[in-house]
Amino acid sequence: MLAISTKELQINEEIRAKELRIVGENGEQVGVMSSSAALAMAYEKDLDLVLIAPTAQPPVARIMDYGKYRFERDKKEKEAKKKQTVVEVKEIQLSCRIDTHDFETKVKHAHRFIGDGNKVRVVVKFKGREMSHLDIGRDILAKFEEACADIGTVEKRPALEGRFMSMIINPIKQPAK
Repeated sequence: MLAISTKELQINEEIRAKELRIVGENGEQVGVMSSSAALAMAYEKDLDLVLIAPTAQPPVARIMDYGKYRFERDKKEKEAKKKQTVVEVKEIQLSCRIDTHDFETKVKHAHRFIGDGNKVRVVVKFKGREMSHLDIGRDILAKFEEACADIGTVEKRPALEGRFMSMIINPIKQPAK
């Protein structure tokens, strides 16, 4: 159909142009005529005159049922909104001295978050003198990446941000069914 912007359009008496190029209700070209004559033609058919291209020379107006058009447009917008998915970024915090079982638990949490379609930000916190052992943090993040390789890919490689080293893991796109 027509690609019309989402802002409200000028209809009927709101149209101030002297001459308009008119498009009929079925999409056929009617021609150029005065706005009063076009408005009379629209009222005769029990429809509305809607300005669809105000910047054209002369401006283009269409004869249509404006209420029905707005209803269809709103319905399409609602459908588009339903199909959108909001991706959250969940955060998992680790430390340099994390034990095996705790690590496995954090990996399970990451699997659950990624399975739900969310991104996961994995953060290793460094406390005190641990800052001098950044390689331990990199090893932990590499091990975490390996544990999540089957369900996610790394979007952002491990990077140091103050006393934190973090990376972001994205879910792997599933093939459309």
